[in-house]
Amino acid sequence: MRDSTTHQRSRYQSLDALTFVASTSTTFEFAIEGGGALVIEAHAPGLFRLSTGEAGTDRALDLAALLAREEPVGEATLEPMAGGWRIRQGEDVLSVYADPPRFAMHRQDRLLFCIGDEGRAGIGTGVDEPGWMLEIPLHDDDGIFGLGESQLALDRRGEHIVSDDPDAHALPLAWSQRGWGLHVNALGRVQHRIDSEPEEAGYFIEVAERRLDVFFYVGEPGEILSQYSQLTGRAGQPPLWSLGPWLRQAPQSSVEDLAASATQLKQSGFPIETLCMDGPAAWDIKGKQAFEWDASRLPDARAWLAQCKAADLKICAPGFPGVLQASEAFEELEDRGWLLTNDEGLAHVFEGVPATRNQPFGLLDLTHKDVYNFWCERNRQLFDDGIDAIACNAQLDIRDDVQARNGASGARLRELYPMLAARNLFDAAAWNKVPPEGVVWHRDTFPAAQRLPFVAGPTVPNTWEGLAESLRAALTTGASGVPVQSHEIGSQDMPLDAMTPELYVRWLMVGVFSAHFRFQGLPALLPSAFDEATQARVRTWLEWRYRLIPYVLGAIEDAARNGLPVQRSMALSFPDDPEAQAYESQYLLGPALLVAPLLESGDEVTVYFPAGEAWWDLATGWRYEGGTAWTFPCPDGHVPVFGRDGHILCLGTGGRHTGEFNSARLLEEVWLFGMPQVSPTVMRNKIRVMQMQGSSYIKGLEGLKIVPSEGLEVKRRGAEVRISRAR
Repeated sequence: MRDSTTHQRSRYQSLDALTFVASTSTTFEFAIEGGGALVIEAHAPGLFRLSTGEAGTDRALDLAALLAREEPVGEATLEPMAGGWRIRQGEDVLSVYADPPRFAMHRQDRLLFCIGDEGRAGIGTGVDEPGWMLEIPLHDDDGIFGLGESQLALDRRGEHIVSDDPDAHALPLAWSQRGWGLHVNALGRVQHRIDSEPEEAGYFIEVAERRLDVFFYVGEPGEILSQYSQLTGRAGQPPLWSLGPWLRQAPQSSVEDLAASATQLKQSGFPIETLCMDGPAAWDIKGKQAFEWDASRLPDARAWLAQCKAADLKICAPGFPGVLQASEAFEELEDRGWLLTNDEGLAHVFEGVPATRNQPFGLLDLTHKDVYNFWCERNRQLFDDGIDAIACNAQLDIRDDVQARNGASGARLRELYPMLAARNLFDAAAWNKVPPEGVVWHRDTFPAAQRLPFVAGPTVPNTWEGLAESLRAALTTGASGVPVQSHEIGSQDMPLDAMTPELYVRWLMVGVFSAHFRFQGLPALLPSAFDEATQARVRTWLEWRYRLIPYVLGAIEDAARNGLPVQRSMALSFPDDPEAQAYESQYLLGPALLVAPLLESGDEVTVYFPAGEAWWDLATGWRYEGGTAWTFPCPDGHVPVFGRDGHILCLGTGGRHTGEFNSARLLEEVWLFGMPQVSPTVMRNKIRVMQMQGSSYIKGLEGLKIVPSEGLEVKRRGAEVRISRAR
């Protein structure tokens, strides 16, 4: 990788010297000596935007659609300094050096990062081809987090990530626990080479665009995610039922087998909310642009959907924006110009994929407004027929010679297409719902992916390492701004020899204490495949899941306000505690619960309690000081979970189906971890904590059982609860 980066650096020349031109309260323009302009915006508090190059080409692709907020809302002042200028926005200062052009970001006089270093520019433009590079020196203790899903490690140092590689599952946001972050606002190829030279640690970014447009963030990781989600858009709302257990269709089984398996599980005390049909697509685009259910799989689709509804089962059905080459619709849509084309202007024929039963197909050109609306309207009809969610993977390795109506091709089209497909399906699912809510089940990643909160987890081996990979994937996706990634409870696509009862229960517990999980329909991976003791533990943890649903959905709702994921790594939650970051498998579930899963065989685990706070064991009520590590026994499938001092855990009434929930009374108990100081995370309930004279006063707990930690007493005062120290 060292040689590769050195070679790549040689393809760029340093930017010529800068000269100040003009400024407003938000925007500062500089002329580049060799021609062109560089513009810096104080885009928002803690957020700067640097742009340069030719804007026209990118605007033709409507890159503004990647942003929820295009106009700057910050203010800054310009101060001259030796060799350049300082742009000051509150406590944040961006220093701009004129020759060679380089940049340094400070907060309260503390250097956070720089682009380039003494005597060497950190920004350059392509020599032979249009493009830009940025180079950021790294300290030994600089971790780089985000940038999409990784099953290897949370810190992305040592990796080479290519944004339009479908297998990379890349996302644009990167951040360091030192208090800075960045994202490149582009649809073209962006390459991230991190720590690529051992003797000169650095973060090397290549942008294959005529125009450079990059945002720099300043603040704690949580602040960065908040700013990023404000800028690029925040999560859509999932429905209540989506957080219960899902069941995936087994290979070679029918939908009738799937429904029968769910019924048997429910009768045995294992709740199932949603049936998830596997591919291929459950419907095709036929002649006259009509959708028709696949009669070979669903001879009477509406009748089967009605039967599932009667059994309190939701349906996630697979779709795909492809048109079989052998269908009547292909020629008709080609004549209309509604399919992606090749160099000759004809509809491009893709090789078959599982969604098309491996038959050749064309892709609907979703950049075309009429095509986009057509596909959305047809998918709405499927929801009218009775489906509840759509599964669709549209992140394909689209060849460079394939072109869309709006001119997108190559890397731009590879990133744009899955984004359009997912947004289209969410529009269909959320039709006439206020607030908009829906589920689009997909593995795709794309800019602003957090607007659609559900991302399916990876296929991993049925081993302890596979469980660890699943957890890393969820934590890295969350660190990249996506609130929800699902966990598969095992994999029906991998050998089963290593799946033991112990591993199965540990895997399920990670799913229970996560945003979402899905059972595999293969009989060997169902709870009923294991002994009675294992089945009893599974039932216990599923009961816990239903009690946690109001809290988990509240954490997803919070993501629409603060951008934080449901599962939060130690680096994201405790950036100032290096010891905590060493415990990569620990995580916060929402703001209040610390979870320490077992990722290897055994009956004990060492837990580190992040410094500066106390932590309360949910099983025993014992209190542990932060900054300490303890080893806990974990017999019979127990998992250590701890409440965060000053926080509240609101638990639901439980049950075996969300349809049994009383919408007027979702909560049953409130657990206090020390003296309450933080209003709780909980869906659709307004509970407020106030402090006064050494006590906490809480409104909104009418009718709920309150479980205080040791040393506290509870007194009800009408609609208000007073929590104070026991006398």
